[in-house]
Amino acid sequence: MWYSAVGCIVMLILSLLAAPRAADAQRPGTVARVGFLGILPRSSTLFVGLHQGLQELGYVEGQNLLIEFRTAAGHLERVPDLAADLVRLNVDVLVAGGPEATLRAASDATRTIPIVMVALDYDPVALGYIAGLSRPGGNITGVVLQQVELTGKRLELLKEALPQLRRVAVLWDASAADQWRAAAEAARGLRVQLHSLEQHQVPYAYESALAAAVQEGADALLVLASPLFSHDRARIIALAVQHRLPTMFGAPHYPEAGGLMAYGASVSDMGHRAASYVDRILKGTKPTDLPVEQPTTFELVINLKTAQALGLTMPPVILYQATKVIR
Repeated sequence: MWYSAVGCIVMLILSLLAAPRAADAQRPGTVARVGFLGILPRSSTLFVGLHQGLQELGYVEGQNLLIEFRTAAGHLERVPDLAADLVRLNVDVLVAGGPEATLRAASDATRTIPIVMVALDYDPVALGYIAGLSRPGGNITGVVLQQVELTGKRLELLKEALPQLRRVAVLWDASAADQWRAAAEAARGLRVQLHSLEQHQVPYAYESALAAAVQEGADALLVLASPLFSHDRARIIALAVQHRLPTMFGAPHYPEAGGLMAYGASVSDMGHRAASYVDRILKGTKPTDLPVEQPTTFELVINLKTAQALGLTMPPVILYQATKVIR
């Protein structure tokens, strides 16, 4: 009897000690089903960052993780149907990555499935998707990059790289309208004239737009953040080099593809950070209890190969600020 009582007490203590570990871990034998909704392929830096982050947290595809990947491949009109498809599959978490169209489609499709946004070119508070960054409310949380706040800095860096800069062509569309207004305000302080290259109808007329910029005497090209520009970046960069226009972009993958300069947050890091949101939601935390985060570190990437091809010498002051120089 005495030994039996002691044994029961020991078993009770051990079970209590093990309880926190069990609460923190994913349910044994279950497979997490994560839906990803985007407009770029699986090779995109955003998805690669997310996938890597999930791996580091112990999720392995084919074992305890199933990723239902859906991409519109640059065709935004397909996004609502793809979101509805993920909801029909009853995924545990839905990641809406990139443009506002992905979050709009996801939030229209479900009010119950947790949504982790990786917002690259819109303000989810201003657009009414969440109540605020610290208390998002509802079923949406995630990571947000406020492009508007970075637009003036990009124009300022372009001016430092090209001290004689007087006229800048600006490529933008409806999704970047707030960035265009921010650029116009910053240009007044920098005493730079802007030439609008607004794009309306898909497919965008990049060839005629850049040709018009050269005819107007543009010294450089500022490409604002837009999902379609990201999708078409190889074409835009090739045309800019053809017209000998120095370029400034909003993400590091543009100079890596041949653009001259970019200033912005690492999209890969944002995807990586989103993985922690997915993990916590899978372990039981509600989206409304997870404050929305913003990137705190930013990168200035310069491609010296492109500078050389354009006959440019980058000033030491701009090279000193660069976090990465492609030689």
